[in-house]
Amino acid sequence: MREIFVSVAAAILVAAPAMGQPTAVAAPAMGQPTAVAQAVQAGQVGERYDGYMGFVGDPSAELRRQVSAINLRRRNLYIQLAERRNVTAQLVGMATACQLLSQLTVGEAYQLSDGVWRRYSSGQKVTLPGYCR
Repeated sequence: MREIFVSVAAAILVAAPAMGQPTAVAAPAMGQPTAVAQAVQAGQVGERYDGYMGFVGDPSAELRRQVSAINLRRRNLYIQLAERRNVTAQLVGMATACQLLSQLTVGEAYQLSDGVWRRYSSGQKVTLPGYCR
């Protein structure tokens, strides 16, 4: 299982610019609407344990639309990578989450599988899900 995650994670790094990542996986503004980048910096939108973005609070309709578009692009990418690697799209999403969660910047929100939203702070070590190891 670990070998599959490593293989999938490597493929994700190559494809990251198409995912609209707000984190270090891709340049902050690449493919990312300004409203989403601002919401990420404000901790209103964050990365989830499953490789998708989620809302910490109640977003505006426009922010919800933009994040949904990013998640749709991610889903399509996960499906493509899954077909190439002969794994599930869910596994690709989880491997992506491992990468994203390990590259959070100060102030970014994130959610683990317990459903609790947290904010990354300076010097903090993010406890990654068990499947990331």
